[in-house]
Amino acid sequence: MTESILYREIIMDHYKNPRNKGIMRHPDGSAERDNPLCGDRIVIAYKLDGKKKKLLSVKFEGTGCSLTRAGASMLTEFVKGKTIKELAVYTDGDFIADMGVPITPARKKCALLALEALRTAVGIEKPLIRKTSRYPK
Repeated sequence: MTESILYREIIMDHYKNPRNKGIMRHPDGSAERDNPLCGDRIVIAYKLDGKKKKLLSVKFEGTGCSLTRAGASMLTEFVKGKTIKELAVYTDGDFIADMGVPITPARKKCALLALEALRTAVGIEKPLIRKTSRYPK
């Protein structure tokens, strides 16, 4: 199976069968981000565990292209159980590496829209690019 076919299958699976999609009642925080160039819009909401240290639940709602919606679906799975401290150092590159599919520069904004919303929701700034990645090339 070629890389481009696998890429399409992973993205389309998350697009057609999104994980953690829906409205969260009484979230601890939420934020909306949009891409005015294409009209994509994502709302991310989360709940923290009782100790307020880890993401207990993350949900998304929104409209957009397959990559925006699939990225949101994948993000909700990747970050569940992470602490806010861990999110503070989770870079764009880390998320794209976790996605496991190649993202072209033109589609990067679509793939990262949900991550931007989550960062806003939890009140963290975008992390600086680390000189070394936690992922080997």
